[in-house]
Formats: sequence, structure tokens, C-alpha cells
Amino acid sequence: MKTKDFALEVKDLSEDGTFEGYGSIFNNVDSYGEKVVPGAFIESLAKHRREGSSVLMLWQHNPNEPIGVWEDLAEDAKGLWGKGRLLVEVQRAKEVHVLMKNKAIRGLSIGYREIDADQDNAVRLLKKLDLWEISPVSFPANRRARVESVKSERMEEFARRLRDGEPMPVKEFENILREAGVPKSMAVQIASHGYAKAIRSESEGSKATEPALSALRAAVSAFKPAS
Repeated sequence: MKTKDFALEVKDLSEDGTFEGYGSIFNNVDSYGEKVVPGAFIESLAKHRREGSSVLMLWQHNPNEPIGVWEDLAEDAKGLWGKGRLLVEVQRAKEVHVLMKNKAIRGLSIGYREIDADQDNAVRLLKKLDLWEISPVSFPANRRARVESVKSERMEEFARRLRDGEPMPVKEFENILREAGVPKSMAVQIASHGYAKAIRSESEGSKATEPALSALRAAVSAFKPAS
């Protein structure tokens, strides 16, 4: 079995141990010079469903330490999405739950058998993988895969500051857009023009952007941090 690590940032984790996130991000070159391409897991996931088998959740790839279950796994446009649940009745899982809540665990890692791969110049393309398990691990290699709830802490901070009349700097807002998957050029345009103009006009007391600001405030007022 080969393993491949991904960065993990715990955004939210329920008290019963349930979380959602990505175990792999497509088309992102990792520190090994490899990238997983879309479709790499489709046959493996179908095989698990067909045979009634499960992708395991282990602690640090240790087969003697299962710590939870993956209740749902699927490919989407971004990567390998999963909904998992730590079995907090198990002592090790209880410890991992605490570590993840406090962001002391910083990685996810997939355990797999390579079925089909290709070379594209200096990058190795992983085209078909037999997925065996996904483990929380200590040391990530790929900074883009992360355990996350729908609501991020960055968005919570943005919403709070906007409601309090203290909008964050343009560059920080641009970074939030980038983290959400908005292309760099579009994020720069939105942050540097629309957002910057709106907060500048508000600070100057202009009424020209009041409708837009009201709509933005209404949107963030409806935002409820995940509990």
C-alpha cells in the first residue's frame, strides 16, 4: 500500500465526532511531484459499494487502530469528498477528536494501491487508484486538502467584522475569495474594485453604495456559524 498526505485544517467538528472534508484534491501537484486527476477514485468507490466493503478510517495508517467510519465518499469537481465520524467511544478516537478540535492534527492521508499512472513532463499523473483507507496524520505533504465545515472561520471573521462596522482589509478579503476557489484574477477584481469601493464609500459617508452594503450585511446576518 502506498500513502499520500494532504494538509488538514479543522474548521468544525461536531461533538459526536462527525465532520466533512476532502481526502484528496484534484490537479494539485504535491511535494512528491505527483497529482491525482479527476476520476481516479470512481472505480474503486464503485467496487466498495458493489462488494459491500468499506474505506477504513485509521489512526496514522495503523491497521491496529481503527478510529472511525467514512459514512459517505464521492468524487466531485474539487476532489475526493467524504463525510466521516470518529467513534468517540474508542479511546484513541476520543483523543483524536480533542486534537482535531484544537488543530493539533494537521494532516489527512490516503492509503491506496496504484493501478494506472502516467508522466506529464516533470509531473506524475495518478489516473486510477484503489482506495483502501483515509487516516488523520500528523505531517501533511499537500496543503490544499482540508477537513472543513461549510462555514469557515475566515468567513465567520469577515461576517463579524462587517456587522460591527469594521470591514477587513482588501487583501484579506481577496485571500478569502481565493481560499473559496475564486480564480486569482477574478478575486483581485472583486476585492480591489467592488469591495474596496464599497468600504471606502461607507467610510466617507456616501449613500451611493448603501443598497449594496445593505444586501451584503443581510447576507452575512443570515450566516450562522456551525455549532
